[in-house]
Formats: sequence, structure tokens, C-alpha cells
Amino acid sequence: MSVVIGKLAEQKQVDGLDFPLLVIPNEELKNASKAAFLNWISENKAELHQRLIDHGAILLRGFPLESAAEFEQMLDNTDYINMPYVGGAAPREQVTASRIVTANESPATEKIPFHHEMAQVPTPPGYIFFYCETASPKGGATSILHSGEICKSLFDLNPNFAKKIEQDGVRYVRVMPAVTDNTSAIGRSWKDTFQVSTKEEAEAKMQEAGMSWEWLENGDVRTQTKTLSAIRFDEETEQKVFFNSVVAVYTGWNDSRNSGKTAVETGLGELMDDATIQALVAQMDDKCVNFKWQNGDVLWVNNHTVLHARQPFEGDRRILASISFK
Repeated sequence: MSVVIGKLAEQKQVDGLDFPLLVIPNEELKNASKAAFLNWISENKAELHQRLIDHGAILLRGFPLESAAEFEQMLDNTDYINMPYVGGAAPREQVTASRIVTANESPATEKIPFHHEMAQVPTPPGYIFFYCETASPKGGATSILHSGEICKSLFDLNPNFAKKIEQDGVRYVRVMPAVTDNTSAIGRSWKDTFQVSTKEEAEAKMQEAGMSWEWLENGDVRTQTKTLSAIRFDEETEQKVFFNSVVAVYTGWNDSRNSGKTAVETGLGELMDDATIQALVAQMDDKCVNFKWQNGDVLWVNNHTVLHARQPFEGDRRILASISFK
């Protein structure tokens, strides 16, 4: 049983390739056992990985996958190495004991802006995997966007600003609460963020990441990352990518503790150019792909080259996620 390619109404062509690539089961695999599906994943993992590099994202639809445990088993039959979710800002729930968590649990009314997963930490994941347990009846698309495309747009919009952040990098500033605030898109507590229970343990994690910090009287902590790259060269696809969390932070890191417009700065301490960021947001919305989730869908995303976002939704929606070093 080999890899079978389908067509998705919402997909687009990027550099002549389907984005995302839709992978569907042949007739034999549609009616196969879970064990046969897992064996197919194991036998085809090298081809699937190469297609992920080539296309940036792969949507597996119609396969016999019905639970978080089976989603984890699928990943266990690949060569992707599990990565703990340490350093991210979004509230999440651990679903399985090992590698599955809920996707960003920001309020349904909020759009989650485009970002590379955990680009605000020194060692972000290489790959992200999403599983649709419950598709929302209205909205809730996971939007995807080629980072190389939007990087070119940035240089066209404002070459001076693009060169500035390429040369100087960026830093992110965030106040983390003492207790996770589920009403905020960035409300993950410092204990959950660093998976620690004491301030001393948190300080060790922050020092390891090259961060600076200040403890506030109410138990919150104000953090600043070290200078991180904003534009980098992806060697596998040989292109510059807009690898950062600039747009997500600038437009989305807003709550009672944080203001997005001052939460990201260049490595020299300069704020972002508002007109350029707003124009870039419009370009992102224009160039992205939004597809409607179906229960049982699995989306593989190459975090090196593809940004993702989430659209607002109504009704129940439950998307699970997992990240991998490589």
C-alpha cells in the first residue's frame, strides 16, 4: 500500500506543488485494521517525510484514526522525536502521558495570528502534528502559510525594515502570571510554561534559555528573551523564511499584563514598524490556505517553512497537537 494523493478544494499551488498535499487511503486501507494503518505509516514514513519537506504541509484524511491514543500511536510509528511543550505561551491541556496536548485553547472568539510554533524560544520544534477530534460546526480553520512566500512579501513591502530585523534579530517581552489564565491567549503561567513548581526552578530554565527576568510583587514574572533570528535561511528548501513570532506577538499578545505592540522589539531595542506589520497581516490573510476540518483529519506541518494560525469558531471544537524536534 503506497501513498495515494487526492485533491482538496481549498488547497493552492506554491512553486508548482499542492499546499497542503492531501494524502488519502486506497480502498484496501479504508477498510483496514488500526494495526494495518500503523504498519502503513511505518512503511511509508520516509516518503511522507520527504513530501512534507517538499510541500510544507500534509493533510491525511479518511484514515482509520479515532482517538488521541491512536494519534499518538501513529506518531510513535514515525521517526519524529517527541518534544515537551516547554516555553510556549498558550494555555494547553496534557491529553496523553507522553506526547499529545490540546492545541492552543484561546477563547473561540479570538483569531490566533500567524506564527512559527515557539519561535520565541532558542530551540523551537521542527515539526507540528494536529489531529481533529471534534470539528467545529462553524469556523475554526487552522490556517497555513508558506513562510518563504511571506518573507518575499515583507522585502517587497519594506526592504529597509526587512533588512533591519534580518540583521538585528528580535526579542520578546512577556509577563507570565503565577496561575494560568485561561481567558488569555497568552495566559500560561510561568509554572506551566517552564514545567516547574518553584521560582528557583523557573530561574534555572530561564537562565538556560538566555532570558532575563524580573519577579513582580503579585508573583508574576516579566521576561525578556535573548535576541533571536527573525529571518533565516532554510537549507532543505534553499529559501529565506520569515521565522519568528513577530506578527503573533504584535497583534495577539494583549491581555491585562501585556501589550503586543511593545512585546516585541529588535535586538537593538527598537519597536516594530506598525504600517509594515499591518500590511503584512493583510498579505498573510490573502496568501494563506484555510480548510475546513473533518473529524479524524491529521495535519503534518513543517515548522521550519510554514506558519500557522487559527480562525475564530462557534460550537464545540477540539484539536489535539504534538511537536517534534526533528
